Amino acid sequence: MDLRGLQIFIEVAELRSFTRAGERLGYSQPTVSFQIRQLEQELGVPLFDRIGHTVSLTDAGREALSYAQRICNLSREMTMGAGQSRDISGIIRLGMADSLCYPMIARDFADFRQEYPHILVQILDAGTGELFRMLDHNEVDLICTMDSRIFDASYVTAEEEAIGAHFVVSSRNPMAQQSVTLEQLLEYPFLLTEKGMSYRRLMDEKLAAKSMEVHPVLETARADLICGLVAQDMGISFLPDYVTEADVRAGRLTRLSVEDFQVTVWKQLLYRRDKWLSPQMKAMIAYLSGVRLQSE
Repeated sequence: MDLRGLQIFIEVAELRSFTRAGERLGYSQPTVSFQIRQLEQELGVPLFDRIGHTVSLTDAGREALSYAQRICNLSREMTMGAGQSRDISGIIRLGMADSLCYPMIARDFADFRQEYPHILVQILDAGTGELFRMLDHNEVDLICTMDSRIFDASYVTAEEEAIGAHFVVSSRNPMAQQSVTLEQLLEYPFLLTEKGMSYRRLMDEKLAAKSMEVHPVLETARADLICGLVAQDMGISFLPDYVTEADVRAGRLTRLSVEDFQVTVWKQLLYRRDKWLSPQMKAMIAYLSGVRLQSE
């Protein structure tokens, strides 16, 4: 049993394909198949079910994957501890909600780059459903969502943070100086993110439970554009607090307190439980886990 065979096994398990694993590692498909057969013979159990063109782990394969990941991790740690490795390098594919890209990456990225100059970070922004699709198909290594709190045994939650969300108006709007009801709010034009996306969906669900519905005059993925238009008193919006923080502090926007309408959005950093944690993944998780969005 050698490390190369274990690494090939890990890649096949993650990609669910002998061919794609070979392409990623630079081996031919017959080489990958031979290494897997050899490992199965050494262990005395089948590691994969091969049905048609699909490949999936057997129960024994899932147990073996856990051992293989630990062995490869220990091997890398031993090499690094002995001072024989170069700087951590590689690619991290990070899926994120669009509104998280700037606050999660820009704040301390210079420090991350200084510590890990040879890591390439590739960011793909998408809605929650698409993020999980990409994660399940190994098109990204990690995802950072802004949505309802997600519990699923298939994923590891590396970090999470509860984020407040409020209706916001221009500080010049008369509603900024008084308590308001939902009925009053719905008389104003709304500027919102796309329907079905993240915190917009949570707001719509909360309203629907009260037999209410909002009809926006503008929908866009650009939260900064929404903040700018609301500050000009062009309408009302519903946004997470970290998005509006700068404008609230500057006195351009006011958060409204609406009775019996509280929504909490969760920022979560997740990866698949069967995913091998490479050194660059560990570095990115540590970096993102240190970024807090909710002000104290």
